[in-house]
Amino acid sequence: MLNRRETELMNAVYTLCHEKGVCLISPTELLALLPPRRKWTEERVEKLLGELALDEYFELLSSERKGEKMYVISLRANGYAFKRYFAQMRRDAAVKIFWAVTSAVVAFLVGLILKRIF
Repeated sequence: MLNRRETELMNAVYTLCHEKGVCLISPTELLALLPPRRKWTEERVEKLLGELALDEYFELLSSERKGEKMYVISLRANGYAFKRYFAQMRRDAAVKIFWAVTSAVVAFLVGLILKRIF
């Protein structure tokens, strides 16, 4: 299961690579796709990219082009399934919220019935 930062980064990578399965991107371009509220740095992005590569979401190669660092990212099976996993995670959260609200309403009604009886 991915944490929030990993999910945001994987979403950006998937957005870039989902059509062909491979993309060439610089860290500055990747930072531009990430939400600005989290204060992303190139070091943090590089560390998380390495962790996601170890988890087999994609294959990561680092290279240089004209003195600028570039990443070559090739999606793997887990990377292609990311959107499906993300949708399933949201659906599971919605089901948990539904059951929590339903059980709270049932508990409230049972309490009212017990007050009437006693």
